[in-house]
Amino acid sequence: MRLRTIPPAALAAALLTATVTAPPLHAQQSGYDASAPSAESPAAPVAHATRTDDPPVIDGVPSEAAWSTAAPLDAFIQRVPRDGQVATEDTDIRVLFDGDAIYVGVWAWERHEGQIVPGEAIRDFEVTDADAVVMIFDTFNDEQNGFVFGTTPAGIEYDGQVAAAGSGGGFFLGGGSNSSQRFQAGAGGGFNKNWDGSWTVATSQDARGWYAEFRIPFTTLRYTSGDSEWGFNVTRRVRHLNEEAFWSEIPREFNLYRLDFAGALQIAPPTRLSGTATPYVLGATARDYATGEAEFGRDGEIGGEAKLQITQGLTADLTVNTDFAQVEVDDAQVNLTRFPLLFPEKRPFFLENAGFFTVGGGGADLFFSRRIGIDAGTPVPIKGGGRVSGRAAGLNVGGLYIQTQGFPDIADQGRNAYGVARVAKELPGRSKIGALFTDRRSDIAGDDSQTYAVDGQLGLGDAVNVTSYLARTAAPGRTGDDVAWNVTSEVTTRAFRGNVTVQQIGEDFNPEIGFVPRRGHRYYQVFGMYNIRPNRVFRELRPHISYFTFRNTFEGRANRGFEISSRLHIDNHWEWDSGMELHTGTNWVREGLYEPFEIRGVTDDEGNSIVVPTGLYDGWEAALVFFTDQSRTLSFNSRFNWGAFLSGSKRTSSADVTFRSGDRSSATISAQYNDVELPEGDFTTLLTSLRLGYFFTPRLYLQGLVQYSDQVDRWSTNLRLGWLDTAGTGLFIVYNDVQGFDTLQGPQARSLIIKYTRQFDLFGM
Repeated sequence: MRLRTIPPAALAAALLTATVTAPPLHAQQSGYDASAPSAESPAAPVAHATRTDDPPVIDGVPSEAAWSTAAPLDAFIQRVPRDGQVATEDTDIRVLFDGDAIYVGVWAWERHEGQIVPGEAIRDFEVTDADAVVMIFDTFNDEQNGFVFGTTPAGIEYDGQVAAAGSGGGFFLGGGSNSSQRFQAGAGGGFNKNWDGSWTVATSQDARGWYAEFRIPFTTLRYTSGDSEWGFNVTRRVRHLNEEAFWSEIPREFNLYRLDFAGALQIAPPTRLSGTATPYVLGATARDYATGEAEFGRDGEIGGEAKLQITQGLTADLTVNTDFAQVEVDDAQVNLTRFPLLFPEKRPFFLENAGFFTVGGGGADLFFSRRIGIDAGTPVPIKGGGRVSGRAAGLNVGGLYIQTQGFPDIADQGRNAYGVARVAKELPGRSKIGALFTDRRSDIAGDDSQTYAVDGQLGLGDAVNVTSYLARTAAPGRTGDDVAWNVTSEVTTRAFRGNVTVQQIGEDFNPEIGFVPRRGHRYYQVFGMYNIRPNRVFRELRPHISYFTFRNTFEGRANRGFEISSRLHIDNHWEWDSGMELHTGTNWVREGLYEPFEIRGVTDDEGNSIVVPTGLYDGWEAALVFFTDQSRTLSFNSRFNWGAFLSGSKRTSSADVTFRSGDRSSATISAQYNDVELPEGDFTTLLTSLRLGYFFTPRLYLQGLVQYSDQVDRWSTNLRLGWLDTAGTGLFIVYNDVQGFDTLQGPQARSLIIKYTRQFDLFGM
């Protein structure tokens, strides 16, 4: 399929010009006038934490006398659906503290008790799919970094760390390196959800609503000694109304992580340096059938981590014989492209303050911790190492050093050593400047590499961000273009969101502790979206258009300017009040093959490999996305892309269905099917999964994940029983089974792992 009757670049330019210059549709907006200047926003509120000598018992029933001594925070203002208006349901928040911890009490009043949505009773469940209260502490009062704590009526612990006011350096449309996946919608996207702090929460519910009590130790937080004021905000979600309201009002176009809109919390935190040790003991039995192991081996391991506060804002973490057996396995992905896929970081040791180390995140992650201890998907034992991270002398600083056992395919193993150094200065107005250095060394001669980078962010008013970096790598044998740079500008207003990116990555740019799926190109991206909010039927319409293109810069493989990949996307999102959405779009796509491309893992009907010859292939495809209200007992997601693919066509259909039984159990079945027709051969791919969960309590769960991909010809099963203590520690029993299905028949690998880890306070505080 080759359609060239419409010049896509010209079409993109014309539509984007029309989008940017079109007048705002004020007549269709609800709430306050979109043209109102942000300078007229009300002054940020101030809360006072009340000191107590009689701290409350954390049982979810805030009835202790101490709560009555604190002033309530109760003037909540909607962000959605009617921004600027008073919240539909009342909420009271009270804040206490003593010499050890902060205590937060929540009274979430609800006139329709039967419509409270508890969500799943498991740590870090997505709070947007349930009733929830979430708060953020900007402990350095820099309007950039914060600690997030939240819960739902099910009593879960939901926490994370915010960096760069949640921006993560914009968004990247070119595929391959999606910054929002770096840390599983984590630090690369500005919010590191996988960080687990040590704190407690309990909830209860009655006919008047639901309640929560939080206890957050000061030792879990990082702050500057002597400060008496932190940034602070709280949001409450009433899910049956799909309403979100804030204590300190947030414009509709932003969220909780925009700390320049937070209020202030007056508090007198103590100077409390701390230290913890988290040892583990592990027993395992495993057999790798694929390599010919005749019987199950048995193994026992001990190791662990220690955390020491150097100052109130600076922390040292040490690790020995590091193990991640309890970490959830990766979701399988289908790859029909020429470029590697990105899998998110999930390992706990690498997650604290991960945002401090982030540079790049779109097309080039200059530091990506998943490159440490994993080689081509195979775990490599981590001998040990350490990290220093936090705030010192007014700077965000981070240092990391890790040694691994070496390479899985080299007999004597040897070693790899990884070093990272990061420093950044936060400036007023969401601005900052920083530098990064990474170093990888091994026992193999000539196998060293370094990365040097500087980066910055400039905030202009409330709406505009400009981010940029300049980087260079050095490695033996790479003498060509080893420089990369990026400039991204984005604007976000109540009615419009836009983004422009220019990036260049040299052919020899090779950050070996990073992730760069493509090299030797210049990349252009432009995006524009309007937000239209009708008064009935739909909550929001989001017409938008985007265009990106990768153009070759390496003359050794193709002409300069040769189109490697391009896409023009025209779409509209139709959102109902419940959260149900329909996306109706079309894409013009182009792929330029400068060498023949063998599609990995697929064959035609006769078993032959499918190789697409060099050439320029383009055409149109239809795109359709539909999903229902994700908070319901039964919810549905689907995506369809039908149209041009390389020298022929492709029909991709994917869907998942989730069933939840209250807050105790859930089941999700998913499938993705590709039907590809090419002159070089036809083929199909199928990827299916079944995800099960039963949650006895928020700290005791059983989860299972079964996946099948015919592209890699494998069934895989992962079963995990977790009995959590604090900060992600506890007892874990993990069973893994991999089976071949077609060419690889029979068992490929099996393992059973039992791991127990416990956190100890080194100073008895």
